[in-house]
Amino acid sequence: VWQENTAPMLSHINVGTGVDCTIRELAQTIAKVVGYQGRVVFDAAKPDGTPRKLLDVTRLHQLGWYHEISLEAGLAGTYQWFLENQQRFRG
Repeated sequence: VWQENTAPMLSHINVGTGVDCTIRELAQTIAKVVGYQGRVVFDAAKPDGTPRKLLDVTRLHQLGWYHEISLEAGLAGTYQWFLENQQRFRG
C-alpha cells in the first residue's frame, strides 16, 4: 500500500481531519485559541482563494491513518508549544 501511494507524482499526502470549515470559522477558532478579543474583519471587495478549506485525506486513510486530534485541539497544542519555545525563534 505504501509503495502504491508514494510513487512519483503521487507522493503528496494531505494530513488533516477531512472536515471542512469556512475561513470565518477558522479565523474564529484561531482567535479563541489565542485569546484574541478584537474584531476579525473580512473585506468582501478583495476575495482571495476559496471560502472553505477541506483537504482530501483519502490517501491518508488508505494508509490506515486517521486523525485523533481536532483542528481546535491541534491549534491549541501548537500555540502552547510556540509560547513555550518562542525565545528560540527571536533574534
